[in-house]
Amino acid sequence: MRASQHIPSQSVGFSSRNRDAPNVPAFCGLNIAVKTTSKLDKYPAKQHALRVAQALNVDQGLIYLSGTQTVNWPDSDQPRAFRQARYFLYLSGCGESDCFLTYDIASDKLVLWLAEIDPRKVVWTGRGSNVQEALDKYDIDEARFTPSLEHFLKKWASQDEGKLYLLHPNDALAKRFSSRINTKDLQPAMDKCRVIKDSHEVSLVKKANQISAAAHEMVLRKLRSFKNEAQVEAEILEVCVAHGAKHQAYDIIAGSGSNAAVLHYTKNDEDFGDREMMCLDAGAEWQGYAADVTRTFPLSGNWPSTESKQIYDLVQRMQTKCMNMLGPGKRFVDAQYLAHMVAIEGLLELGIFHNGSKMDIYKAGTSVAFFPHGLGHHMGLEVHDVSTVLTKSSATHADNGVASEVFSPTQLRNRRVLSRQQIIQHIPNAETHEELKSLSANIVPEVWTSALSETSAPGLQPGMVITCEPGIYFNREALETVFLPSPVHSKYINKSVLERFMPVGGVRIEDDLLITENGWENLTTAAKGEAALKIIREVASIDSVIVSASLRTARARSKALCISTDQTTPGMAVGDGEK
Repeated sequence: MRASQHIPSQSVGFSSRNRDAPNVPAFCGLNIAVKTTSKLDKYPAKQHALRVAQALNVDQGLIYLSGTQTVNWPDSDQPRAFRQARYFLYLSGCGESDCFLTYDIASDKLVLWLAEIDPRKVVWTGRGSNVQEALDKYDIDEARFTPSLEHFLKKWASQDEGKLYLLHPNDALAKRFSSRINTKDLQPAMDKCRVIKDSHEVSLVKKANQISAAAHEMVLRKLRSFKNEAQVEAEILEVCVAHGAKHQAYDIIAGSGSNAAVLHYTKNDEDFGDREMMCLDAGAEWQGYAADVTRTFPLSGNWPSTESKQIYDLVQRMQTKCMNMLGPGKRFVDAQYLAHMVAIEGLLELGIFHNGSKMDIYKAGTSVAFFPHGLGHHMGLEVHDVSTVLTKSSATHADNGVASEVFSPTQLRNRRVLSRQQIIQHIPNAETHEELKSLSANIVPEVWTSALSETSAPGLQPGMVITCEPGIYFNREALETVFLPSPVHSKYINKSVLERFMPVGGVRIEDDLLITENGWENLTTAAKGEAALKIIREVASIDSVIVSASLRTARARSKALCISTDQTTPGMAVGDGEK
């Protein structure tokens, strides 16, 4: 329990009671305070609020956001695990529960509304920040307690003619401010701001990556002693928590063998047995910001087969070529297209694909059988940051405008998309690019779309943090239930050659890139490829030396004991001591 549980009776420049809200319970005491200076390196919430107001392009109005509220699990007295609402966090930097914020655009005033301090809760869970603590920690103009929030909203509405900007419809507010509420413009404006990270945000992503890299390296160092996937997951968690990252940005994926072919395999509960490969996708979260790191490696530290090395080299080639074409002004969808072309070329060389050209196979959508996901996504406060629309990167478009897209291992789902004429209207130079028939298009082009692989997405910009994560997978269920039974796809797949590659499971390599003025910076420092295998082998070599030394020592001691026994027990033959 913290030493001071009571709120100071008076704040700077204000009485102990808020005169504007006479019905606030007396315990609230300090209800408002003004901003003070602090040496803390604060999260730049006020800068974010200013950017969002500029993106809204209005001179007045009130932005209103709710943080995550405390609720219990259904039919339980246990609370749900707390995770702060990301849009709220972006404009507040506050990781406390049951809070709200308002930003008055006209007066440029950012107010954090704190949960009322309840003496009963202090005993069980501790209290949140008081006003002065909030001002010291967060980049805000004022801090108040929530009981006066309703009065504040009424007063603002009576004095201001602007809109009340909400992320989502709010029934309670709609009854009082129905004609003033705008739920359409805030999220696109915030998304547009969130995709461009400032230096503070980049530093948090870097820290998350540093911790993630340490966790991945420790797995490599201990891998030869592990017997199952659960031990890998446990090691990731242990290292991250020990470094202060108590939360993962997403559920850990530690798939061995055929489990590596399941994109979001999170059971992590099977023994290695005689499996050859592991796909480890694990990223820490640091102060709300994600890392997203995937590495694939042989469990033994040596390539178990020619096929496994060939597939790894192909995925590495896909990533290298795609990363080399990324930079400011470049369209990510072009890199997505390149990834498929490199994959098809490689699978043709290996003999898995046959009976067709690269473009034949691409237009048929058969490359989706082995590369079924997008090349990457924005990353930040969410691991899949501000992805307001589904990345339709696995779609292939026929001339009639019907796209087939893999949504599960067992089915293809058809949907109507833009006609070719509509595509031409919305994509620059589309008429001269035959391959764009097979690229994804929005059903209705948005003013702002944040899905990188959408053809209507803007070019990459400095400050964006994105992932580049190509992969090749051998998912038996997807192949045998979707692609091999289909004459459209099966004619391009050599089944006898394919079978040789099935033990590989899946290979994915993922790095987090910061787009810069001149290209990109790789924020991911986790070892990969031969560097990762070297770590596994070095530890195995050290272990071997230790074991050999231990055996030599044991033999020497045994020999010395035998000599000693022979000298001290005349007439007793060596080995006759105990029967």
